[in-house]
Amino acid sequence: MSATRSAKYVGDQSLLVGDGEVVTPRAGEVRLDVAYTGICGTDLHILHGAMDHRVRRPAVIGHEMSGRIAELGPGVHEWAIGDRITVMPLEWCGNCPACQRGHSHICQRLTFVGIDAPGSMQSSWTVPAGLLVRLPDGLALEHATLAEPTAVAVHDVRRANLVAGEKVVVVGAGPVGMLVGLVSRTVGADVVLLEVSAERRKVAAQIGLTVLDPVQIDPGAYVDEWTDNAGADVAFEVSGSAAGVDVATQVLGVRGRLVMVGIHSAPREIDLFRLFWRELTILGARVYQRPDFEQAMQLLRDGEIPADALISRVVPLDHVAEAFEALTHGSVVKVLVDCRADPTR
Repeated sequence: MSATRSAKYVGDQSLLVGDGEVVTPRAGEVRLDVAYTGICGTDLHILHGAMDHRVRRPAVIGHEMSGRIAELGPGVHEWAIGDRITVMPLEWCGNCPACQRGHSHICQRLTFVGIDAPGSMQSSWTVPAGLLVRLPDGLALEHATLAEPTAVAVHDVRRANLVAGEKVVVVGAGPVGMLVGLVSRTVGADVVLLEVSAERRKVAAQIGLTVLDPVQIDPGAYVDEWTDNAGADVAFEVSGSAAGVDVATQVLGVRGRLVMVGIHSAPREIDLFRLFWRELTILGARVYQRPDFEQAMQLLRDGEIPADALISRVVPLDHVAEAFEALTHGSVVKVLVDCRADPTR
């Protein structure tokens, strides 16, 4: 095999699908036959030019993936050709203050693979062996693409120190918001999602989550009735909107925890009086750690995360532009790109 098929972001909201050279793994690296790559909100941001300051074009994007090992580089002994894997797409320096304090996942020099380095939207992908995460038996390759966004949700819930019986409000029911709701439910929390999109509300309801339209129903009044005027214990802000921050702050009860999950591209106002008056805590939650990935894969394998219901469609690599178009217009939840050089495998 001498060529790999890939989708590259070339700027001007454009993707170019074409052939490229297979990269032979060096010492400590492996070459992967990519099976599927999921498209996420970050990929949409890249396509729309919001990350041009960071992404070196032309750039193979994508980081939610599954596949098999095709070739081992020198010195790689803990893996075998054919092993089923996913990738935890973070490379850290090991030397900065964050790494030295045990927070390497938010390294001050972090490389996010698929953004800062070539990603998985290609049939053959060469990466450091240290990024690999082994798939558990019984987890389908299609479902394993959800390990990365599920790990995000696991990390968010872990940051909240959520315990059984607590009342949770998730603001924003996109893929990550739904996953936060599902993971919160596995802890034993009572969960309500707020979402303005009818399509997303429909999917959330289909997978058994309670979801409300905040335009039609006053979230504050609903939460007051739901909690006997105590307020929610935890609110996850996943929408990335100014209105979402306001709602998430207002629904919290005394000593409630506000977990900031959504990416806000601009500074937001926050009701500091509410923060003071109810002794609220604000927590940032970014990416994940390896235990989050391990837990995510177990939840997927055990059916706690209904992967089939979240995956709206699977498209061949040559049709990737159509997938991005559908996601841009909000008509689907999660789209997978079939990156296999041999689709029969």
